[in-house]
Amino acid sequence: MTLEFRSVVKRSKGETLIHAASFTLAPTGFNVLLGATNAGKTTLIKLMAGLDRPTKGEILLNGKDLTRLPPQRRNVSLVHQFFVNYPHLSVFENIASPLRVARVPGADIRRRVHEAAELLRLTPFLERRPSALSGGQQQRTALARAIVKSSDLVLLDEPLANLDYKLREELRDQLPRLFEGRGAIVVYATSEPSEALMLGGHTATVSQGRVTQFGPTATLYRAPQDLETARVFSDPPINVAPIRKSGDRLHLGDSVAWPAAGTALATVPDGAYTVGVKPHFVLPGGDAAGTVPVTGRIQITELSGSESIAHFDLDGRSWVSQSHGIHPYQVGDLHTFHIEIRGCLYFRPDGTRVTA
Repeated sequence: MTLEFRSVVKRSKGETLIHAASFTLAPTGFNVLLGATNAGKTTLIKLMAGLDRPTKGEILLNGKDLTRLPPQRRNVSLVHQFFVNYPHLSVFENIASPLRVARVPGADIRRRVHEAAELLRLTPFLERRPSALSGGQQQRTALARAIVKSSDLVLLDEPLANLDYKLREELRDQLPRLFEGRGAIVVYATSEPSEALMLGGHTATVSQGRVTQFGPTATLYRAPQDLETARVFSDPPINVAPIRKSGDRLHLGDSVAWPAAGTALATVPDGAYTVGVKPHFVLPGGDAAGTVPVTGRIQITELSGSESIAHFDLDGRSWVSQSHGIHPYQVGDLHTFHIEIRGCLYFRPDGTRVTA
């Protein structure tokens, strides 16, 4: 099973929503669309589902052009972030509805519905109406309907966004197992980099209607091909600042410098570049080898479970440090952090990443 975008463009009311997207989804595992709100993820999903038609380009499923095929003729399941269930039907009938439309025999319907309900722990609720279910149970009903249909393409548009934290963690852990071995291409849209990493598989980073990179999720996270992809795949935001190469030294502002040797900038011409440093490479203390100290004034502090996040001013730019443990930052104080040089990414003026 393959799904390929070939130079797909979508325009509406004079605005370009998708800019010449070309990529081929992975046939197994999750295909994650990662980007901020309004980046273009839902538009891409609508194009795959047939709810929108591209202005230009082709979408091919197993080599067959889908762009003129209506939604009802596509074997697609779509799960939104909102609980879309039929309020007048029982949970059983909600799950069974696509099978009844397909005229599947009654015995097969019962078997497949009970299998899906068992997977999603819905068996005790099959006779209830959706209004009698919790939010998590309603979303599991929508997911069961997607599973039972045996679709060629399963589209999950931020399906966990409206659930509480505990339910999100539980379902996020279950999802890869639920769709494993079903022969469907699975697409999952999210605005959270951590969710993309947890799901694994392949990721397309989406920014302002552009698919900036597509490939194995871990590769995009560790080796983005450009600055925009690095920004999309960093939460808290990646620290970005101008850097100057002069001879064998890299200069960050007027007071911070480190050797160019051993970095991606070692052999490039002198001049202006951009450095990007993910927050977990900005350490709260210590003086370890391979780090460079920077001193900034604390602006905001956050505690998240066992992590500490500090926003600080460095030469007029806001930087972020994210580290394990609880650290006694005080707003307004000067604090010396240490940047791990191995964690620095370097970019040319056009935004492409410099590689060694």
